[in-house]
Amino acid sequence: QVQLVESGGGLVQAGGSLRLSCAASGFTFQVYTMGWFRQAPGKEREFVAVIRWDGDISYYADSVKGRFTISRDNAKNTLYLQMNSLKPEDTAVYYCAAAAYGGRSLVTLAGRNRYDYWGQGTQVTVSS
Repeated sequence: QVQLVESGGGLVQAGGSLRLSCAASGFTFQVYTMGWFRQAPGKEREFVAVIRWDGDISYYADSVKGRFTISRDNAKNTLYLQMNSLKPEDTAVYYCAAAAYGGRSLVTLAGRNRYDYWGQGTQVTVSS
């Protein structure tokens, strides 16, 4: 069965760093485009970053551009999100997601409805 399991969340001070991981199983990871989303209390789930199936191209939300880096290791079936210069407004539950998308453009993959599988989420809390 398909599983996406996030880890690496926690409590950090503003300006600090965290690296999130998402371990995937039950599907052919290397042909899926992978994304990160987040949801703060009382807010809708929002797009954070996406990486193409081959890892060659990434796309970021403006709010995290220059601070976060998405990457993947297809040999390990693992997705990562390196989060630097964290701000209190980054506080949220972070979710990884998989999309059966073989195209080259990533613009449409900022939308939640393009993803087939979702993880359970991991909490990130940034204190000021």
